[in-house]
Amino acid sequence: MLKLMRSPSKYVQGQGALFQVYEETKSLGKSFLFICSNSGYKNCHEKIEKSFEGKDAKLKFEVFGGISSVGEVEKMQKIVHENDIECVVAVGGGSAIDTAKATAYYENLPVVIIPSVVATDAPCTGLSVIYNNDGSFSNYIFYPKNPDAVIVDSDVIAHAPVKFLIAGMGDALGTYFEARACEKAKAPSLENGGITKSAMALCKLCYDTLLKDGYQALKACENKVVTPALEAIIEANTYLSGVGADNGGLAVSHSVYNGFTALEECEKTMHGSIVAFGTIAQLILEDAKEEELNAVLDFCIRVGLPVTLKEIGVTEKERVHIAAEQACADGESIHNMIGDVTKDQLYDALIVADVLGQELLSRR
Repeated sequence: MLKLMRSPSKYVQGQGALFQVYEETKSLGKSFLFICSNSGYKNCHEKIEKSFEGKDAKLKFEVFGGISSVGEVEKMQKIVHENDIECVVAVGGGSAIDTAKATAYYENLPVVIIPSVVATDAPCTGLSVIYNNDGSFSNYIFYPKNPDAVIVDSDVIAHAPVKFLIAGMGDALGTYFEARACEKAKAPSLENGGITKSAMALCKLCYDTLLKDGYQALKACENKVVTPALEAIIEANTYLSGVGADNGGLAVSHSVYNGFTALEECEKTMHGSIVAFGTIAQLILEDAKEEELNAVLDFCIRVGLPVTLKEIGVTEKERVHIAAEQACADGESIHNMIGDVTKDQLYDALIVADVLGQELLSRR
């Protein structure tokens, strides 16, 4: 298996980055469809319009339906045709981003990502998570290339609800451990290639950055200010986690997320929150060193990530059997683990993770 490495063509981050959108995208076309979340449109469109002021370009802003569903992508494709769009731009969170990527892919157009929150590593990855129109998980789409540009305005992130930053740290938390598991098992990355030393270095840097800067970044975001720690976590949540996951691969953490989407009580639980809990379960399955497991548990508690089933919305143990079975379905990334993982083994790990979390919380 050949090793490979992929990343966005351009990554731009900093305060006031939205005022540079035209300069960073002018080579991609003259007519732009901005697929926006409600908050993305509200918080970003004026600055984006300002960056295009006096320029020879046509802008179309469209607030999407909230879920990266099959029907939503089809709706955006129709808008592309009706408006002769040359470049698709996402403005929002993970669902807006996944919708824009899919739209651009099917229409063979460049795609630019402008995250209004850093709740997932979706901005930099070469894939989308697509849902059925009823909100249930449908499939992944793997793209032949990563986004043409990712532009992150740190001021926007600092003023977004802090829960999104926390969820992004949860998603990023799985990056190193999942890649490490794939490397050990010689499993392919999400790009279906061997894992490079560069990829593993980015994944490890992602984890180290979370431990070093996560709590300080949380405090900065709570107070709507930008500090070096917040800049570091924005990069970890977005670039390090996204490029790391793409080139390092997935294992238990993300399969656990997919499994719990089958439970109605978890519908409102954020992606990164469940990924973080899935990471704890993965470490238990690996019989990780106590020091490492404790470091992850302590980090989660310190920044407000869940360490119990109740915190992700589950109060009945029997329901965990359903999630575990779904997480172990054919094709899930959990099968990248050495020796594989059965639904019963995963159930046991999730229960132990819950017990450990409850014990730690009771001491605080």
